[in-house]
Amino acid sequence: MQIEQALKMAIEYESKLRDIYFAAAEAEDDEKGRHFFQSLGNDEQGHLDYLKDRLEQWQRTGKLSAEKLQTTLPSVEKIERHAAGIKSLAEKDSRGLKSQMLSRALKMEIQTSDFYQKMVDEMPAEAQQMFARFLEMEKNHIRTIQFEMDHIGKTGYWFDIKEFDME
Repeated sequence: MQIEQALKMAIEYESKLRDIYFAAAEAEDDEKGRHFFQSLGNDEQGHLDYLKDRLEQWQRTGKLSAEKLQTTLPSVEKIERHAAGIKSLAEKDSRGLKSQMLSRALKMEIQTSDFYQKMVDEMPAEAQQMFARFLEMEKNHIRTIQFEMDHIGKTGYWFDIKEFDME
């Protein structure tokens, strides 16, 4: 795959994710839930803006610079440190809307991460660094969403760690 095609595909993935999160925020009646989805949507919008800028740069110069890409979300480590104080979205999920939206978002995040992993594996060095950063951020999104889904579903897991064992 060529760099320009990879950038265009990445823009498609990020657009879909942004739209999922903004739609979830719009449908959410709980303020904390709205903020959660809006934050994820804003992060994806930042990814889109960055990718569009990289695409324009590539089309203009034939070069790709991997300027630092920021995220609006805290790192997974920070989330884990403060997880005990997080008030979950689960408390007001009586319609199952959050669960559905989180499930849809998780599926899309996994597809997007798979795409970025493929780009890291296949792209020339100048593009690998940028796609590796996107892969890292999407994996953080996956863990954040999985944390909420585990809590909502009362699976007994917390950040992929079994909280208790009956044996």
